[in-house]
Amino acid sequence: MSLFRTKPIETDLEKQTGLKRSLNAFDLVMLGIGAIIGTGIFVLTGKAAAVNAGPAVVLSFIVAGLACTFAALSYAELASSIGGAGSAYGYGYAGLGEWPAWIIGWMLVLEYAVAVPAVSVGWSEYLNTGLQTIGITLPEALSHAHETAHPNGVINLAAVLIIVVLGVVLAMGAKVGAVLNAIIVAVKLATIFLFIGVAVFHVDPTLWHPFIPAEVVDADGTKHFGWGGVFDGASRIFFAYLGFDAVSTAAEETKKPSRDLPIGILGSLGACTILYIVVSGLLTGIVPYSTLNVGSPVAYSLLQIGQKTAAGLISIGAIAGLTTVMLVMFYGLTRVLFAISRDGLLPQFFAKLHPTTRTPVGSIIAAGIVMIALAGFVPLSELADTANIGTLGAFVIACVGVLVLRKKRPDLKRPFRAPFGPLLPVLGVLSCGYLMTRLGHTTWTAFAIWLVIGQAIYFGYSRRHAVLARAA
Repeated sequence: MSLFRTKPIETDLEKQTGLKRSLNAFDLVMLGIGAIIGTGIFVLTGKAAAVNAGPAVVLSFIVAGLACTFAALSYAELASSIGGAGSAYGYGYAGLGEWPAWIIGWMLVLEYAVAVPAVSVGWSEYLNTGLQTIGITLPEALSHAHETAHPNGVINLAAVLIIVVLGVVLAMGAKVGAVLNAIIVAVKLATIFLFIGVAVFHVDPTLWHPFIPAEVVDADGTKHFGWGGVFDGASRIFFAYLGFDAVSTAAEETKKPSRDLPIGILGSLGACTILYIVVSGLLTGIVPYSTLNVGSPVAYSLLQIGQKTAAGLISIGAIAGLTTVMLVMFYGLTRVLFAISRDGLLPQFFAKLHPTTRTPVGSIIAAGIVMIALAGFVPLSELADTANIGTLGAFVIACVGVLVLRKKRPDLKRPFRAPFGPLLPVLGVLSCGYLMTRLGHTTWTAFAIWLVIGQAIYFGYSRRHAVLARAA
């Protein structure tokens, strides 16, 4: 059996496939914004400025945003021309073959399954801070996983509970989740515009000098700042952009996917990139960048300029923002698992649909159990970079898929086509591949172990049980 057997390309994107078609272009843009704006803007911006890039964190966001744009244009072309759920997994199966598709899908599972618990831990931190402001302090045993900073920690109960709640919401149907997401997105966008409206009147331009701080080398050889710091910052704040690809997992629940998917992908990415650049510039313009390595840099910066009311409202917005990130990431994970299982590469349990809501309850239950374990017992610091490398790897292969499909199927109808010939997909491969090289050895080790596990599953189970293998 060939490792590169491909699925027939289904060009009738509007056909019914079991999932309920209920989403429009606006829903998809809101899904994208819901997934993208969260941990990056409310948490990681400060750390990247303080540790990696200084005020040049603005450039880090531009670099990461460009890499995402190249990948997004490739995603939009594939989403408009190839049917099927599963994000880049489905595109890879049609264009590159079964084994490359499995690798893409396995990377996407890593991205979402790690990102949701990582965000849930940040959500829990904001909630704990909010409770403390009204005199409620949860015991350390119930508010943190066990780690050096919290030696008495046992389980992060709030992080566990929010994943359970979101799983119930997703089981109720895609439209219910989309409506809830749109409401919360409106709240967090209002919060971000509040920050911009307050901060713009407190900017001290001297804080932007030097814009790119001189490189500093620690005793252990770790480098900070300089141009290297800009790219290191980009590789780490890439977590801020995770989620736009989740829009394409909604292909089979979108009313007009060939039209609406490109709008959802590119619209949400463009809007969020502009907001990231503005917010990161203002953040380093109102307080010294060296002070921003805190858990809630946006609220912290407002407190430093005496804006206590605005800081409190920002904290509420951050909780809302992180909620939508988890909701959309959880959604994306279940749809990828559903697609892989439907193709026979995972057990059919993952493709089990609820008889009334037509949601993949098997994937929701299985993903929820794994993510609850990670959220409850693994510290945030162990999770974020692993999600980044899985995403970047999937983006690289998706861009390659565009190039291969253009060569193999030049006749394929492409309602949206990435401009400038092969240039943008090639730039996507190079930029995402380069950002992968900037991640640390520990991240690469975890990634390698994950890929080895994936290969064991594929050659031990998936290859023999695939729908295409049974049909051969």
